[in-house]
Amino acid sequence: MNIGFSIKTIRRQLGVTQHELAEKCHLSQTSLSQIETGIKRPTQKTLKKICTVLGIPESLVYILAIQDTDVPTSKRRIYDMLFPSIKSLALQIVGDENLSILRQAQVA
Repeated sequence: MNIGFSIKTIRRQLGVTQHELAEKCHLSQTSLSQIETGIKRPTQKTLKKICTVLGIPESLVYILAIQDTDVPTSKRRIYDMLFPSIKSLALQIVGDENLSILRQAQVA
């Protein structure tokens, strides 16, 4: 499971820079970078703050963080069939629902 990569993917999908997200979450850009690269794992409080700022449920972060190595070999076939569609849908939800909200917050 790669939470940091998931956060980075969502942040980029929404067109938010690392600096902007770090500032809005009251984190240093270095800390956010370490989270996104997997050097540090975010605390539950930090993850919640990031999700709140991005306007997404935590569950989307976890869904996008799933890697094939997280899936038991016996379930890999079904994972390979379903996960690309699930990932695509999750990214559509992120982009469609939150892009306008995020742009409004940037204007304010």
